[in-house]
Amino acid sequence: HGDAITGLQKLPDESIDLIVTNPPEYPKGSNMPAVERMTLQDYYEWNENWLKEGYRVLKNTGAIYLFCGWRLSGMYHGLLSNQFKVQTRITWRNRKASHASEYFRNQLGDIWFASKTNSFLFRQDEDSTQKINTNLWPEIFSDEKYRSIPIALYERILKSSSFKLNWVLDPFMGKGISGTAAKNL
Repeated sequence: HGDAITGLQKLPDESIDLIVTNPPEYPKGSNMPAVERMTLQDYYEWNENWLKEGYRVLKNTGAIYLFCGWRLSGMYHGLLSNQFKVQTRITWRNRKASHASEYFRNQLGDIWFASKTNSFLFRQDEDSTQKINTNLWPEIFSDEKYRSIPIALYERILKSSSFKLNWVLDPFMGKGISGTAAKNL
């Protein structure tokens, strides 16, 4: 329960194997009046700062998976491209995605997958020897009751980009699903 940037600054250089996170859209609290929320420029700089610290703490073989909605996806692609090697954008079925328009209801979520170098840890799912991995994951989708990312997404990411005894970091933690997934595996 603290500031993510302050927490990241306490970690040693190149000590983390994998970052899996869903940054808050309103870091100062979504219940605050709009006049007290960050401006778009402040939000951009805040993301730039925590990503800079994330890059510093990642091992050279490390990677980051960043969850976001379509409205912020372009910004995160640009921010990640400034330091990381963007590998792909994964799309999943987020039935509880916000920002529905009067024309189309958004039901997609993005996950940016980037690495610190081109020598990063990655393995195919152990049971996927017969299927080809793609960046479209429609078979994993959010539960209608909860506004959270399904644990199956975290587990798939962990199986793909980490091994037993790797250090996995979620600087924003949310409901703790990333930690639960890591413990389960």
